Amino acid sequence: MAQRILVILGHPSADSLSGALAQSYKEGAQAAGAQVRLLDLGALAFDPILRAGYRGEQALEPDLQAAQAQITWAEHLVWVYPTWWGAMPALLKGFIDRVFLPGFAFKYRQGSSLWDRLLAGRSAQLLVTMDSPPWYYRWVQHMPGHHQMKKTILEFSGIRPVRVQSFGPVRTADAARRQRWLERARRLGEEAQRI
Repeated sequence: MAQRILVILGHPSADSLSGALAQSYKEGAQAAGAQVRLLDLGALAFDPILRAGYRGEQALEPDLQAAQAQITWAEHLVWVYPTWWGAMPALLKGFIDRVFLPGFAFKYRQGSSLWDRLLAGRSAQLLVTMDSPPWYYRWVQHMPGHHQMKKTILEFSGIRPVRVQSFGPVRTADAARRQRWLERARRLGEEAQRI
């Protein structure tokens, strides 16, 4: 049976390296027989601010209701975004704040500090661009954005395994190197059926 894959573009502009990586991944996964949908966060209409935190309800805009339905549909989530100031862009963080809510992504147990992971049964792939060399981001900066996304968001919600692929440094990459990155994203898409 074809795997259901949702590619989530977390860059504000689809006309970006992140956008090209998302498209390459999608094409590779489709070529391998997967059912693939692309969710472009920059094209959605929503307030990225969780106005009252978890103290009150904030109605989900239609685009966020549709996004939750797509996440529910998917078996594999592919997050494609840049690293800005060590972590994800505000657009992506705002999307997660608004969508990964109690009752959808997790649920705290009554009278306990434990929680239920409501998105279990899904896996994820992160395709992350950065201006830093990936070795520097890993060994000197200790990958704060990767840890945030993998451990405190996705795994907290039950999504695992979470694989991470870093692309960088973008700032100094020539056209040939960028093309190799696009080919790598396509191969990852082709391999997704085997996850």
